[in-house]
Amino acid sequence: MALDLPDFPWDSLADATAVARGHKGGIVDLSVGSPVDPTPELIRESLREATDAHSYPQVAGTPALRAAIIDWYERRRGVTGLTDANVLPTIGSKELIAGMALWLGIGPGDTVVYPKNAYPTYELGAALVGAKALASDDPDEWPASTKLIWLNSPGNPDGSVLSFEAMRRAVERGRDLGAVIAGDECYAELGWSPEYDTVATPCILDPRVIGDTRRNVVSVYSLSKQSNLAGYRAGFIAGCGDVVQQLLAVRKHAGLMPPAPVQRAMVTALGDDTHVRAQKALYRGRRDRLKAALEQAGFRIDRSSAGLYLWATRGEDAWATVSWLAERGILVAPGTFYGTDGSQHVRIALTTTDERIDAAVHRLTAVKA
Repeated sequence: MALDLPDFPWDSLADATAVARGHKGGIVDLSVGSPVDPTPELIRESLREATDAHSYPQVAGTPALRAAIIDWYERRRGVTGLTDANVLPTIGSKELIAGMALWLGIGPGDTVVYPKNAYPTYELGAALVGAKALASDDPDEWPASTKLIWLNSPGNPDGSVLSFEAMRRAVERGRDLGAVIAGDECYAELGWSPEYDTVATPCILDPRVIGDTRRNVVSVYSLSKQSNLAGYRAGFIAGCGDVVQQLLAVRKHAGLMPPAPVQRAMVTALGDDTHVRAQKALYRGRRDRLKAALEQAGFRIDRSSAGLYLWATRGEDAWATVSWLAERGILVAPGTFYGTDGSQHVRIALTTTDERIDAAVHRLTAVKA
């Protein structure tokens, strides 16, 4: 019997892609968030040094990797007291998000909650186990059947950042329901508001959110964005030991383990903040130029205080905006890919080269709104 899966929305961009490719200056593809800058050399060197990987890697992660994850959470997120039992490497973060409901034993009759503006993988995870998927940002709307709650901060697609207070309210409601509360936080090092110039965005494991217990709460992270490791599939989860150990038990049976060379590279990436700051500076420059050009062309940028996207609107149907930009050789994603709240917004990624960003800026500033 076929699974009842949500649509894969990017297939519907084919016509707009063809129009954008036909532009005489070539396409500027701002529709996806895949890094284009080189993986830092110190990380690649770590990978090369670990290529003699004749033994099976550890599902739980090497001792060095677990220590690096624990240190990173303390150094960059203000989270203390984690032990080896509280952390687990994953094969990127998307596979974990898609599989979490299954590995937690969630199924028909249960509910998985996720943000109203969200990328489709949360809904997919519910569909894979036959659970109900509920897009809701209001804890008062979450039913008694809720078993898994996804928060996403900084948010994809809209770059919104949840306050400590909003996270705490979600955690309190989730605990009342007996649900697991998972914070998807992979853009935490890419905050654009002044308060995030030296610190990462708020973490769901912060004591101001969870109080004196990590019960039922986990943080999910990926090195794809901050370290250009999308091709490495380097992610991890941290938090409630009971949840982490349940996931570990399932993953041992399934053989879900990051390759040993990737685990070595992750140790290096997590221990070096210099390359993260350098990459953030690149994205900041691209963001500043593109944001100014969009506003000059009549767009309004909403939220977008963190992450790798601009959540933009011209006050019209999202697909009309997609078409308007495609005629200028710029491909973006309609907000409708991410929920009904995005019907008049488009998501514009910053993940292209400086040359392509400058091409988009030129096209946007050469026309009147």
